[in-house]
Amino acid sequence: MDQRSLGRSGPQVSAIGFGCMSLGIADVYTSTVRDDDEAVALIHRALDLGMTFLDTADIYGDSELKVAKALKGRRHNVFLATKFGFVSGPRGVDGRAAYVREACERSLKRLEVDTIDLYYLHRADPQVAIEETVGAMADLVREGKVRHLGLSEVSPATLRRAQAIHPIRAVQSEYSLFSREPEEELLPALRELGGALVAYSPLGRGFLGGRFRTIDDLAPDDWRRNNPRFQGENFTRNVALADRVREMAVASDCTPAQLALAWLLTRPDVIPIPGTSSIERVTENAGAVNVRLTRAQLDELDRLSPLGAAAGERYDARGSALLDG
Repeated sequence: MDQRSLGRSGPQVSAIGFGCMSLGIADVYTSTVRDDDEAVALIHRALDLGMTFLDTADIYGDSELKVAKALKGRRHNVFLATKFGFVSGPRGVDGRAAYVREACERSLKRLEVDTIDLYYLHRADPQVAIEETVGAMADLVREGKVRHLGLSEVSPATLRRAQAIHPIRAVQSEYSLFSREPEEELLPALRELGGALVAYSPLGRGFLGGRFRTIDDLAPDDWRRNNPRFQGENFTRNVALADRVREMAVASDCTPAQLALAWLLTRPDVIPIPGTSSIERVTENAGAVNVRLTRAQLDELDRLSPLGAAAGERYDARGSALLDG
C-alpha cells in the first residue's frame, strides 16, 4: 500500500485508511459487524492489505473494543485514530476541557493502548471556545497520551483558531464525487496551513459503490432512509448520477468504488477512509491504489459530477445543526 504524509510535516500513513464505524453501530447501516471474531478478521484483512490507518470513535458503539482485540500483537504497525465529542442529551457535543480528558481516558482504556496516534474532536462545541478544547487536547499530547491532533467538520475559520493553539495534522470531512464542498474553502486552508484532509464517506454513503438500486435495498432501520439524499426524487437522481460513474468504471476496467477512491487519491493531501462490513469490499477498496486515472478521465468525472451534482443536503436538520460554520 502506498503511503502519504498526514499533513506537510506529519507522519506517514497508508494512502487508504479503514473506517471502523460499521464495526460497532447496530441499527445504523444495513450491514453491521456484530460478531467480534468477524470484526477482528475484517481488520486483520485490512492490515494485511496495507490499510494500517484505522479510524474509529467513542460514539461507534463497541467499535473501540473490537479494534482493541484486533490490535493485539499488531499495534506496532498501526496508525490509530479515534474521535470524541458527541454526547447524549440536549447538549449534543461536549468540548469542555474536563470532558476532553475524561473521554480520552475512556478511549485509552477501551482500546487497551497507552497512546492514541491521532485524536479528533468529532464536532466543534458551539458553547465552548475552540481554544479551550484544543488547549486541553494539546495537554494530552504533552502528557504522551496522544501524538497528533485532528478536527472533524470544522470551518476554515475554526481551523485557523485551533492551529494557533497547536498543530492540527488533519481535518476529517465528508468528501467524494458526491460531496465536493471541501474544495471551495477547506482544502485551500489545509494546504496553506500544512494539514491533510481525511475523507469520510468517500463512496457517497454507498451510492458510488453501486450497492443499491431502490430504497428497499436498505434495511428498515438503516439511518440513511432519513437522510435527504436517500429520499424521494433525490434518491432517483443520485442513483442516476452513480450510474454514470459506474459506466465510466466499466470502461476503465475497475469497479465504481475503485474509480471513486482513485479520484480522491489524485489529491496527495487527501486520505480516504472507506468503511465496510465485508472482507470482499475491503479487498476491493484497497485495489483502488492500482487504478491510474488519465487527465481525460479526470476531466470527464468533473463533467459528470461537479460540485453540487448530488441531490439533497448531506444531513437532515439535526445533523446539519452540528456542522461548524
